Amino acid sequence: MVRVANLEIHKEELAFSAGHFTIFSATEREQLHGHNYYVSADFLLSIGPNGLAFDYRHYKKKLITLCDKLDRHFLLPSKSPYMPITEEGDYWVAHYNHKKLFFLKEDVILLPLTNITIEELAHWFLQNMLVNEEEMRAHAIYNLAIKVYNGPGQSARAAWEVRT
Repeated sequence: MVRVANLEIHKEELAFSAGHFTIFSATEREQLHGHNYYVSADFLLSIGPNGLAFDYRHYKKKLITLCDKLDRHFLLPSKSPYMPITEEGDYWVAHYNHKKLFFLKEDVILLPLTNITIEELAHWFLQNMLVNEEEMRAHAIYNLAIKVYNGPGQSARAAWEVRT
């Protein structure tokens, strides 16, 4: 008999603070602001004969590394259809609604997303966790869900399921 369990990782260190704005259309966006984001991971997995699925510290370290990468930066979407981004010396220039928004490169993380939303961030974390699907199979992980929270009571979830 195969025993399965859900393992959820939601530790205090799975967090980051970042600035952003949401783009609603070619002419409407939010003001620049920031959030204290939190991330959690939920695994559906098989329990091994030793009562352990795998050493989940491995995945916790991956999540911490991703959070640390984003922490204390301004996040910009490099694939927005409404806001092309160019480079001018030490600056990224976001061209939006006939205006130029200048950001110091050292303060910015460009993400390959169309918008900086918790929905997109959840998928970004998930993609970065799934760099090696064979590793997931080796750990008998059947699915993985990542949640990104930008405040109490508000989160987005992205999920992956093993294909048989």
